[in-house]
Amino acid sequence: MAAVILDGNRIAGEIRAEVAAEVKILSAAGVRPGLAVILVGHNPASEVYVRGKVKACAESGIYSETHTPPGSASTTELLALVTQLNKRDDIDGILVQLPLPPQVDAKQVLMAVDPAKDVDGFHPMNVGFLSTQRPGLVPCTPAGIMEILKRSGISVAGKEAVVVGRSDIVGKPAAMLLINDNATVTVCHSKTRDLPGVCRRADILVAAIGKVGMITRDFVKPGATVIDVGMNQITDPAEFKRLFAGNAKREETFRTKGSTLAGDVHPEVAEVAGAITPVPGGVGPLTIAMLMANTLRAAKRRRNH
Repeated sequence: MAAVILDGNRIAGEIRAEVAAEVKILSAAGVRPGLAVILVGHNPASEVYVRGKVKACAESGIYSETHTPPGSASTTELLALVTQLNKRDDIDGILVQLPLPPQVDAKQVLMAVDPAKDVDGFHPMNVGFLSTQRPGLVPCTPAGIMEILKRSGISVAGKEAVVVGRSDIVGKPAAMLLINDNATVTVCHSKTRDLPGVCRRADILVAAIGKVGMITRDFVKPGATVIDVGMNQITDPAEFKRLFAGNAKREETFRTKGSTLAGDVHPEVAEVAGAITPVPGGVGPLTIAMLMANTLRAAKRRRNH
């Protein structure tokens, strides 16, 4: 039986509508949440992401501004910009778009962001709050994964969850959120022995490894919920054929655009899983929706609302 498709666009739309309603009430009380984005140099993918974030702010009623230092910017210059934004009362959230140019000490720049304005949830103080179950700002993609599960009626407590990937941005915080919600969690990575066997134990499988179509049907327990965090652009016809042969809609897209997006989960998994997030239209839209929610949360917390 084919898996239930967990519609990220619909869930993200619900969250953005809730944020917009709250922003409207705050704005009427004279408080308009504000987000500052720092985009260094010209990275086409980053520019697309930032445009999406700015558009989402406008739709939610959140004030936003984008700072675009040149690609030659130094760590010192970026630290000065972050310090200036930390001091501004009209800015509730600061987002440093990654990756930063090689000459910049990215960790130092991220550490300089005021934890109360760290809407990406990357600051060690917010990581510590998440680990000790104190209120803080949580990374957007893992927070979005939890919203998909909650709003799709998939209970987490008592379930066995496996997270494939241990990045600071997705894997580790996703594991922490699942633990905080009473799941039994295993985190896998490139050194894990018998990865398919470990994944097959999962009631909830989160794939965030960054390798296109790596999670195949033999990784998945029948009926499991599969959350695909991967976002990989495919341009190689052989790779496309391995994943999407016979999918007329995808073939048409690939023919006209020369590329298509695919996740870390092979499409055949939909024949085994009980529920699955698609790529595109699964976890991706939630990341921006949770950024809006984090900016609103930061504004309320900073102003004691």
